[in-house]
Amino acid sequence: MFFPLRSARVRTLAPALLVFTVLVMIDVSSAQDKAASVHAIALAEHGGIHKPFVDAAKLWLSKLQKDNNFTVEYIEDTTKIDDAFLAKYNLFIQLNYPPYNWTDKAQAAFIKYIEEGRGGWIGFHHATLLGEFDGFQMGNVRFKNYIASFVAGTVTIEDAKHPAMKNVQSPFAIEKEEWYTYDTSPRPNIHVLASVDEKTYTPPTDIKMGDHPVIWTNERYKARNIYIFMGHGPWLFENQAFTKIFRNSIFWASAVKESREE
Repeated sequence: MFFPLRSARVRTLAPALLVFTVLVMIDVSSAQDKAASVHAIALAEHGGIHKPFVDAAKLWLSKLQKDNNFTVEYIEDTTKIDDAFLAKYNLFIQLNYPPYNWTDKAQAAFIKYIEEGRGGWIGFHHATLLGEFDGFQMGNVRFKNYIASFVAGTVTIEDAKHPAMKNVQSPFAIEKEEWYTYDTSPRPNIHVLASVDEKTYTPPTDIKMGDHPVIWTNERYKARNIYIFMGHGPWLFENQAFTKIFRNSIFWASAVKESREE
């Protein structure tokens, strides 16, 4: 005669157990989502001719982070950078900040961050300018010259299967850039993702280097890293190919799945 009572008790407890289980699953899922989000630090050039690019990047990143629930913090020099500081982030974005202004402490911490794969790195444009420090991830090249008058050029993707190039049409046009040249092609030391066709320069110019990679990654390091040469002016954020590559690079370099794909 006690079985009906036990049955009734089970029927009473079942909904509560179901609700508890669902809440636990939601809590675990939320914790996993939080743990798997992008936490980026952006080293931003704070003045000069590249500031408009940095300002446009901040606006673009602000919208992207809201849509995908991730964080971006900004610094304008390297004084804070050490091991403990970098440990808070799974992505380092170098928004045109040049290599020659880094402190020795920051350099050492950043090299460890890259060599040990503690986070990813995206570098733009000015990140290769004049410094010796940039060589280890840049392919051991040194800045030589640039097209001060700016020209248009056509960029061809060389590795369409790389995640940073996902859904990017090739070739694509860049309407206005300086197209840095280097003392040698970085190709032997890096994996080229895209290159500019110097024959498409408009108007024509004699400032060329032949084999001319403009987007690459250095697979010799544990960190997912990508250098994107284009990055002089704010107009690039009106270029669909450029913003798609930037977006793809954020999620690839940080090793985080994009929560809201375009």
